[in-house]
Amino acid sequence: MSSTSISAKDVMNLRNKTGLAMMECKKALQEANGNVDEAETLLRKKLKGKMETKSDRVAGEGRVEVAVSDDGAQAALVKVKAETDFTAKNEKFVDAVKKIAQLALNADAGDVSPTDEMKEIIDELRISTGENISIDAIEKLVGEPGKTQYGFYVHHDGKTGSLIEAQGDVDGEVLRQLAMHVTAAVPRPLGLTSDDIPSDLVEKERKFRIDQAVESGKPQQIAEKMVEGGMKKFFSEVALLEQPFVMDPSKAIRDLIGDAELSNFRRWQVGESEG
Repeated sequence: MSSTSISAKDVMNLRNKTGLAMMECKKALQEANGNVDEAETLLRKKLKGKMETKSDRVAGEGRVEVAVSDDGAQAALVKVKAETDFTAKNEKFVDAVKKIAQLALNADAGDVSPTDEMKEIIDELRISTGENISIDAIEKLVGEPGKTQYGFYVHHDGKTGSLIEAQGDVDGEVLRQLAMHVTAAVPRPLGLTSDDIPSDLVEKERKFRIDQAVESGKPQQIAEKMVEGGMKKFFSEVALLEQPFVMDPSKAIRDLIGDAELSNFRRWQVGESEG
């Protein structure tokens, strides 16, 4: 089919579907003899290969998204990376990350491997934006129906998102505010209680405090006793249940949940790895 028989309407439709330049869309339509669906397939096959060669480009931007099932007993978190903040805030990108989070609700509990449908969503973003876009992490949490509740919050810039898991009866707005606290608290919570703080971080903090005391001239034995008091303060600052609530510092987080129990939380941020 000659170029003159390719309608401007078909070229525009293909451009709207793929986000590619008009000339690329026109050439694809010519190659596909005017068949729009075939032209789109040709472009995706051709440009997906080009996208793969860009996988070494740094993707320092992105978005975190959280989804909760209709029964409230399951939740999923996803983090997708992009190269530019412009793309990460684009409506199409935001909607795509939200869709991946919803799809993750169908997975088993734990770390989730991207499904073919998720990969197709990412491929479409890579083709339309020309950027190195990839799924950084996905996790699914499963609670007990009728007992477990989830609350979540995604910051307005999309770069940080938090999830709170509770057992028992807790107001949904309280859970959302607790998730906001997890996002905003400084220092950030490292565990629910002092027993949940990773042992390597505890030992690192303890050693730092002992070294400081010894360097100030205190004998080792006295320094270690002094450190115990400091460690109690450290735990009160980084154990979520002991932290003062950011919206009302006169209350500790444990004071907000009544007879319910916080059983888990997550705080994901673009640019940080999930351990």
